Order: sequence, then structure tokens, then C-alpha cells
Amino acid sequence: MLTDDERDAVATICLMAAVADGHKDARERDRLRSIYASLYADFEPERYERVLLGQVAPEAEAARLGSAGARMLAYEMAVAVCDADGRADAAEQAFLDRLGAALGLDGATTAQVDADAGALASGAVEVGTTDAAPLVPATLASAEAVPEAVAPSEPPAAVAEPPEAEVDALVLRYAVTCAALELLPQTVATVAVVPLQTKMVYRIGLRHGHRLDATQAKELLATVGLGLTSQVVETYARDLVGGLLGGVAKKALGKKKGKKARKAARAAAGAAYAFAATYALGRVAEAYYAGGRRLDAGALRAQFDRHAEAGRALYETHRPAVEARAQATDLPAILAQLRA
Repeated sequence: MLTDDERDAVATICLMAAVADGHKDARERDRLRSIYASLYADFEPERYERVLLGQVAPEAEAARLGSAGARMLAYEMAVAVCDADGRADAAEQAFLDRLGAALGLDGATTAQVDADAGALASGAVEVGTTDAAPLVPATLASAEAVPEAVAPSEPPAAVAEPPEAEVDALVLRYAVTCAALELLPQTVATVAVVPLQTKMVYRIGLRHGHRLDATQAKELLATVGLGLTSQVVETYARDLVGGLLGGVAKKALGKKKGKKARKAARAAAGAAYAFAATYALGRVAEAYYAGGRRLDAGALRAQFDRHAEAGRALYETHRPAVEARAQATDLPAILAQLRA
């Protein structure tokens, strides 16, 4: 279990990773500020600004992490944040190299984490039914994948609009799969959530005759408030906040049971968030593309908030399917296939 000081250091490292590329737009920066503020009752805007301005050194934060587990967790989270919007660019990789050295991690260890996150950032796990069917890899270069670019002269695909029940089933499959990823013990599993959500948006648009590229699909996520980087940061922030509740669980259940309860509670919170966000995104995408892309940003965000509330309620109904999917998922095997 992280101490409060270690929790603060990991949170700061995650924020440093989020702004390492220097290209975050105003929406992402505002969301990151909100997430960072949610971690602290005595939030100091000046500290947040110092991180944004590069005035906080990774070496100083690394020195606050006393255990090998805390240092490894910090690096894994940083890599996942950097890869949230695609493979880490040169600036992000430079930050990760510096962070790995500051944490005292050997090159082989950091290279393995980098490779795993990179594979998930450039690919996605396939979604099947909502039962416990094993997940298999499907790269974004596949027939159902989101193309990086589409020739302007290429006409939209003529796809008949499916019955509402078919769209519901599609959205549900993606929501279950994204939630299941959050229950896996591997920190980098979170990296696969955004590619899956992007692929879902692409598939829904295609059903209504709109052939998108990756940028267009991701823009819808940003419009409804699901920033690519901030979404990963928020997932980890929930984990870190959950750590603050550890003392209560420990007193109530004892040390061993308390640790298991804390871990389960944090995983469930992340899974519920991923389920609700993915479900809401799918419902918004369906309304947006079925309506000829006429909704403005305000209407999209209002719809997203409403569907997210419904998604949070639906999670309890579908939690057995989420847990079954997580148990059936062999992430190391998926990573090996994606790298191959």
C-alpha cells in the first residue's frame, strides 16, 4: 500500500507524463487540472502550474518512492499515460527515459513495459459476445479498424442502418470489454481502452455511412469530455484516491482482508467508470451519426452525461459478464500476439 507521500509522488508523476509532449489542448489541460484537484482537499493551483511549466523534476518525485513496488507502479502509470493517445512521441520517450533512470529501473524492465504499452496503444483487443469468450488481438490495421487516413475522394460505405437492438448489443460488448480491462492486474491494460472506444465510434459511424479516420473518431471522445490522456489519468486517480480509504478498511476488516477489499474496491471503481464512459460514448455516437452529425458540442456533452448516469446503473446488472470476461482474458498472450 502506498503512503500518502508516495501517493502524492505517483500522482505528480502521472501529471508530468500527461503534459510531457507539450501539445495538450485547453480541454485536456482543464480536465487534468480538475482531476489533479480532486485528489487533494487542500489543492494548490501553484503546484499544478509548476508541473505544467516543467518546474518539478522527476528525480525529486522518484526520491519520495521508498519501495520497489511503488517505483514500478509509477513507471507503469507514466508509460500508460504517455501512450494514451498513441505510441509515445520523442518528447514523451525522453521523459520516460529520464524517469526510468531516476527510479533506478534497469533498461530491460523499462523496455518491456514500453513494448507492452506500445502494442496496446497501436492495437486493440477484439470484442466478442458479452459472455466469457476469450479476447483475441485485432490490430487497428484490420478490416474493422480505424484507418489513420481516408482518401477525400473515397465515397462513404453504403451500410444499411441496423435495428436498434443490434446497436445496443454492439455498445454493450465494447462497454463490457473496456470494463474488464480495468479489472486485470496489469497496469498497462488501461492503454487498450481508448483504441477500443475509438474503434467503436468508427464502427457506429460506418453503419450510418460515415467513413471516419482516427482523428475524427477521437475528436468525438474529446468533444464529450473523454480526453485521450485525461481519461487514463482519471482512471489512475481513482486508484490513488482509493488508497486514502485504506485505513478505514484495515480497521474494519483486518490487515489481510482490508488489503483485498481495497484492491477490489479500486478495481471495481475503475471498471464501473470504463463501462459507463464507453456505454455513454456509444449511445452518443449512435445519436450523432444517425442524425447526420447535426448535434453541437453542448448537446453531445449533455447526452453523454445523461447516458453515463444510465451506464453507471447498468454496470451492476452486467458486472458478472465483466468479471467473467476479465477472468477469461490472458493479457500476456494478447501482448505477445500483438507484438508479433
